[in-house]
Amino acid sequence: MGNLDGKVAFITGAARGQGRAHAVRLARDGADIIALDICADIDSMDYPNATPADLEETVKLVEDQGRRIVARQADVRDADAVDAVMREGVDRFGRLDIVVANAGIVRLSPDDDADRRQIFRDIVDVNLVGVWNTGEAAIPHLIAGGRGGSIVITSSSAGLKGTGTDRAGGQAYAAAKRGLVGLMQVWANYLGPYSIRVNTIHPTGVASGMTMNEAMAKMFERNDPALSSMQNLLPIEILQPEDIAEAVAWLVSDAGRFITGTTWALDAGFSVR
Repeated sequence: MGNLDGKVAFITGAARGQGRAHAVRLARDGADIIALDICADIDSMDYPNATPADLEETVKLVEDQGRRIVARQADVRDADAVDAVMREGVDRFGRLDIVVANAGIVRLSPDDDADRRQIFRDIVDVNLVGVWNTGEAAIPHLIAGGRGGSIVITSSSAGLKGTGTDRAGGQAYAAAKRGLVGLMQVWANYLGPYSIRVNTIHPTGVASGMTMNEAMAKMFERNDPALSSMQNLLPIEILQPEDIAEAVAWLVSDAGRFITGTTWALDAGFSVR
Protein backbone atom coordinates (compact mmCIF):
# COMPACT_ATOMS: atom_id res chain seq x y z
CA MET A 1 0.00 0.00 0.00
CA GLY A 2 1.62 3.24 -1.12
CA ASN A 3 0.98 6.92 -0.60
CA LEU A 4 -1.25 7.01 -3.71
CA ASP A 5 -3.47 4.12 -2.67
CA GLY A 6 -6.97 4.53 -4.04
CA LYS A 7 -6.02 7.29 -6.47
CA VAL A 8 -6.20 7.25 -10.25
CA ALA A 9 -3.64 8.68 -12.69
CA PHE A 10 -4.16 9.52 -16.37
CA ILE A 11 -0.92 9.28 -18.38
CA THR A 12 -0.37 10.07 -22.06
CA GLY A 13 2.47 8.63 -24.11
CA ALA A 14 2.38 5.65 -21.75
CA ALA A 15 3.55 2.85 -24.03
CA ARG A 16 7.29 3.34 -23.43
CA GLY A 17 9.95 5.67 -22.07
CA GLN A 18 8.96 8.26 -19.53
CA GLY A 19 5.24 7.53 -19.87
CA ARG A 20 5.71 3.87 -19.04
CA ALA A 21 8.03 4.73 -16.17
CA HIS A 22 5.41 7.09 -14.73
CA ALA A 23 2.71 4.42 -15.01
CA VAL A 24 4.79 1.77 -13.28
CA ARG A 25 6.09 4.11 -10.56
CA LEU A 26 2.68 5.55 -9.69
CA ALA A 27 1.17 2.05 -9.71
CA ARG A 28 3.87 0.98 -7.26
CA ASP A 29 2.67 3.77 -4.98
CA GLY A 30 -0.90 2.48 -5.20
CA ALA A 31 -2.51 4.34 -8.11
CA ASP A 32 -4.68 2.77 -10.78
CA ILE A 33 -3.74 3.93 -14.27
CA ILE A 34 -5.56 5.27 -17.33
CA ALA A 35 -2.99 5.01 -20.12
CA LEU A 36 -3.04 6.43 -23.64
CA ASP A 37 -0.57 6.23 -26.53
CA ILE A 38 -0.82 6.72 -30.29
CA CYS A 39 1.10 3.48 -31.00
CA ALA A 40 1.59 4.57 -34.61
CA ASP A 41 4.21 6.49 -36.53
CA ILE A 42 3.93 10.12 -37.64
CA ASP A 43 5.20 10.56 -41.19
CA SER A 44 7.06 13.83 -40.63
CA MET A 45 9.13 12.40 -37.78
CA ASP A 46 12.41 10.56 -38.35
CA TYR A 47 12.06 7.76 -35.79
CA PRO A 48 9.41 5.14 -34.98
CA ASN A 49 6.82 5.70 -32.26
CA ALA A 50 5.78 3.06 -29.76
CA THR A 51 3.80 0.01 -30.88
CA PRO A 52 0.69 -1.75 -29.58
CA ALA A 53 3.05 -4.39 -28.15
CA ASP A 54 4.81 -1.67 -26.15
CA LEU A 55 1.48 -0.58 -24.68
CA GLU A 56 0.67 -4.19 -23.81
CA GLU A 57 3.97 -4.38 -21.95
CA THR A 58 3.04 -1.30 -19.94
CA VAL A 59 -0.24 -3.01 -19.02
CA LYS A 60 1.66 -6.07 -17.81
CA LEU A 61 4.12 -4.02 -15.77
CA VAL A 62 1.33 -2.06 -14.07
CA GLU A 63 -0.61 -5.23 -13.31
CA ASP A 64 2.59 -6.74 -11.90
CA GLN A 65 2.41 -3.96 -9.30
CA GLY A 66 -1.03 -5.22 -8.30
CA ARG A 67 -2.88 -2.26 -9.81
CA ARG A 68 -5.59 -1.92 -12.44
CA ILE A 69 -5.13 -0.22 -15.79
CA VAL A 70 -7.23 0.95 -18.74
CA ALA A 71 -4.89 1.30 -21.73
CA ARG A 72 -6.05 2.52 -25.13
CA GLN A 73 -4.55 3.66 -28.42
CA ALA A 74 -5.41 7.29 -29.16
CA ASP A 75 -3.76 10.35 -30.68
CA VAL A 76 -3.54 13.36 -28.35
CA ARG A 77 -4.20 15.57 -31.38
CA ASP A 78 -7.71 14.05 -31.52
CA ALA A 79 -9.61 15.74 -28.69
CA ASP A 80 -12.63 13.46 -29.01
CA ALA A 81 -10.44 10.35 -28.76
CA VAL A 82 -8.64 11.65 -25.68
CA ASP A 83 -11.96 12.49 -24.05
CA ALA A 84 -13.32 9.01 -24.80
CA VAL A 85 -10.34 7.31 -23.13
CA MET A 86 -10.62 9.66 -20.17
CA ARG A 87 -14.34 8.96 -19.71
CA GLU A 88 -13.84 5.20 -20.03
CA GLY A 89 -11.18 5.23 -17.34
CA VAL A 90 -13.19 7.39 -14.95
CA ASP A 91 -16.28 5.26 -15.53
CA ARG A 92 -14.30 2.17 -14.56
CA PHE A 93 -12.35 3.55 -11.61
CA GLY A 94 -14.82 6.15 -10.38
CA ARG A 95 -12.42 9.07 -9.97
CA LEU A 96 -9.40 11.00 -11.25
CA ASP A 97 -6.63 12.49 -9.13
CA ILE A 98 -3.45 12.81 -11.19
CA VAL A 99 -2.68 13.77 -14.78
CA VAL A 100 0.73 13.34 -16.39
CA ALA A 101 0.56 15.02 -19.82
CA ASN A 102 3.64 13.34 -21.18
CA ALA A 103 3.04 12.53 -24.87
CA GLY A 104 5.47 14.33 -27.16
CA ILE A 105 7.58 14.08 -30.31
CA VAL A 106 10.80 15.64 -31.53
CA ARG A 107 12.81 15.88 -34.73
CA LEU A 108 16.40 17.08 -34.34
CA SER A 109 17.97 15.84 -37.56
CA PRO A 110 18.17 17.99 -40.73
CA ASP A 111 14.95 18.64 -42.60
CA ASP A 112 16.44 17.39 -45.89
CA ASP A 113 13.58 17.22 -48.38
CA ALA A 114 10.90 16.92 -45.72
CA ASP A 115 8.10 19.46 -45.52
CA ARG A 116 9.34 21.97 -42.93
CA ARG A 117 5.85 23.35 -42.44
CA GLN A 118 4.43 19.90 -41.74
CA ILE A 119 7.24 19.14 -39.27
CA PHE A 120 6.53 22.36 -37.40
CA ARG A 121 2.76 21.79 -37.34
CA ASP A 122 2.99 18.18 -36.20
CA ILE A 123 5.35 18.95 -33.33
CA VAL A 124 3.28 21.88 -32.09
CA ASP A 125 0.05 19.90 -32.49
CA VAL A 126 1.31 16.95 -30.45
CA ASN A 127 3.44 18.77 -27.88
CA LEU A 128 1.24 21.80 -27.18
CA VAL A 129 -2.26 21.26 -28.56
CA GLY A 130 -2.15 17.64 -27.37
CA VAL A 131 -1.47 18.78 -23.81
CA TRP A 132 -4.37 21.24 -23.99
CA ASN A 133 -6.61 18.43 -25.25
CA THR A 134 -5.46 16.32 -22.32
CA GLY A 135 -6.31 19.06 -19.84
CA GLU A 136 -9.68 19.68 -21.49
CA ALA A 137 -10.55 16.01 -21.02
CA ALA A 138 -9.24 15.74 -17.47
CA ILE A 139 -9.93 19.03 -15.68
CA PRO A 140 -13.73 18.66 -15.45
CA HIS A 141 -13.26 15.29 -13.72
CA LEU A 142 -10.67 16.72 -11.30
CA ILE A 143 -12.97 19.60 -10.37
CA ALA A 144 -16.04 17.36 -10.06
CA GLY A 145 -14.16 15.04 -7.71
CA GLY A 146 -13.78 17.82 -5.16
CA ARG A 147 -10.60 16.26 -3.76
CA GLY A 148 -8.01 18.48 -5.43
CA GLY A 149 -5.40 16.86 -7.63
CA SER A 150 -2.15 17.28 -9.50
CA ILE A 151 -1.36 17.90 -13.16
CA VAL A 152 2.22 17.43 -14.32
CA ILE A 153 3.12 18.57 -17.83
CA THR A 154 6.24 17.18 -19.46
CA SER A 155 8.02 20.13 -21.02
CA SER A 156 11.78 19.96 -21.67
CA SER A 157 15.05 21.70 -20.96
CA ALA A 158 14.24 23.35 -24.31
CA GLY A 159 11.23 24.91 -22.59
CA LEU A 160 13.62 26.85 -20.35
CA LYS A 161 16.56 27.46 -22.67
CA GLY A 162 16.28 27.75 -26.43
CA THR A 163 19.35 27.06 -28.55
CA GLY A 164 19.99 28.25 -32.09
CA THR A 165 19.00 26.09 -35.06
CA ASP A 166 17.78 26.48 -38.61
CA ARG A 167 15.82 23.23 -38.37
CA ALA A 168 12.03 23.36 -38.22
CA GLY A 169 11.94 20.49 -35.73
CA GLY A 170 14.12 22.24 -33.19
CA GLN A 171 12.28 25.52 -33.61
CA ALA A 172 8.87 23.90 -33.17
CA TYR A 173 10.02 21.83 -30.21
CA ALA A 174 11.34 24.83 -28.30
CA ALA A 175 8.27 26.92 -29.13
CA ALA A 176 5.84 24.21 -28.02
CA LYS A 177 7.73 23.31 -24.86
CA ARG A 178 8.01 26.99 -23.87
CA GLY A 179 4.31 27.41 -24.64
CA LEU A 180 3.56 24.69 -22.09
CA VAL A 181 4.96 26.94 -19.35
CA GLY A 182 2.39 29.62 -20.17
CA LEU A 183 -0.40 27.04 -20.29
CA MET A 184 0.72 25.62 -16.96
CA GLN A 185 0.69 29.04 -15.31
CA VAL A 186 -2.82 29.80 -16.60
CA TRP A 187 -4.12 26.44 -15.39
CA ALA A 188 -2.33 26.79 -12.03
CA ASN A 189 -4.04 30.13 -11.40
CA TYR A 190 -7.42 28.87 -12.58
CA LEU A 191 -7.33 25.60 -10.65
CA GLY A 192 -5.64 26.71 -7.44
CA PRO A 193 -8.98 27.47 -5.69
CA TYR A 194 -9.94 23.84 -6.33
CA SER A 195 -6.69 22.61 -4.69
CA ILE A 196 -5.56 21.30 -8.07
CA ARG A 197 -1.85 21.83 -8.56
CA VAL A 198 -0.23 22.29 -11.99
CA ASN A 199 3.51 22.17 -12.70
CA THR A 200 5.85 21.61 -15.63
CA ILE A 201 8.87 19.34 -15.54
CA HIS A 202 11.85 20.06 -17.77
CA PRO A 203 14.01 16.99 -18.37
CA THR A 204 17.25 17.03 -20.27
CA GLY A 205 17.91 14.08 -22.60
CA VAL A 206 16.26 10.89 -21.39
CA ALA A 207 16.94 7.40 -22.72
CA SER A 208 13.82 6.43 -24.66
CA GLY A 209 12.59 5.70 -28.15
CA MET A 210 12.79 9.43 -28.89
CA THR A 211 16.53 9.51 -28.29
CA MET A 212 17.79 5.94 -28.74
CA ASN A 213 17.07 5.40 -32.41
CA GLU A 214 18.68 5.27 -35.83
CA ALA A 215 18.17 8.96 -36.58
CA MET A 216 19.97 9.98 -33.40
CA ALA A 217 22.73 7.44 -34.00
CA LYS A 218 23.36 8.98 -37.43
CA MET A 219 23.65 12.41 -35.84
CA PHE A 220 26.40 11.10 -33.58
CA GLU A 221 28.13 9.34 -36.49
CA ARG A 222 28.44 12.58 -38.45
CA ASN A 223 29.18 14.65 -35.35
CA ASP A 224 26.13 16.77 -36.07
CA PRO A 225 26.65 20.35 -34.81
CA ALA A 226 23.23 20.23 -33.13
CA LEU A 227 24.71 17.86 -30.55
CA SER A 228 27.08 20.50 -29.20
CA SER A 229 24.15 22.36 -27.66
CA MET A 230 22.82 19.26 -25.88
CA GLN A 231 25.46 18.87 -23.18
CA ASN A 232 24.60 18.71 -19.47
CA LEU A 233 26.48 20.58 -16.76
CA LEU A 234 26.82 17.49 -14.58
CA PRO A 235 28.91 14.63 -16.02
CA ILE A 236 25.75 12.67 -16.86
CA GLU A 237 25.28 12.00 -20.57
CA ILE A 238 21.63 10.99 -20.39
CA LEU A 239 18.99 10.38 -17.74
CA GLN A 240 16.86 7.28 -17.37
CA PRO A 241 13.04 7.38 -17.50
CA GLU A 242 12.95 6.12 -13.92
CA ASP A 243 14.90 9.20 -12.78
CA ILE A 244 12.09 11.43 -14.01
CA ALA A 245 9.38 9.12 -12.67
CA GLU A 246 10.86 9.27 -9.17
CA ALA A 247 10.66 13.05 -9.19
CA VAL A 248 7.10 13.06 -10.53
CA ALA A 249 5.97 10.48 -7.97
CA TRP A 250 7.12 12.85 -5.23
CA LEU A 251 5.55 15.89 -6.86
CA VAL A 252 2.08 14.32 -7.20
CA SER A 253 2.14 12.92 -3.67
CA ASP A 254 1.07 14.70 -0.50
CA ALA A 255 4.73 15.62 0.02
CA GLY A 256 4.35 18.12 -2.84
CA ARG A 257 0.93 19.38 -1.78
CA PHE A 258 2.12 23.01 -1.56
CA ILE A 259 3.88 23.15 -4.95
CA THR A 260 2.06 24.66 -7.92
CA GLY A 261 2.83 26.97 -10.82
CA THR A 262 6.49 25.94 -10.97
CA THR A 263 8.94 24.96 -13.69
CA TRP A 264 10.98 22.08 -12.32
CA ALA A 265 14.31 21.61 -14.10
CA LEU A 266 15.17 17.90 -14.06
CA ASP A 267 18.10 18.56 -16.33
CA ALA A 268 21.49 17.74 -14.78
CA GLY A 269 22.26 21.46 -14.84
CA PHE A 270 21.57 21.92 -18.57
CA SER A 271 19.59 25.14 -18.12
CA VAL A 272 22.37 26.94 -16.25
CA ARG A 273 25.20 25.72 -18.49
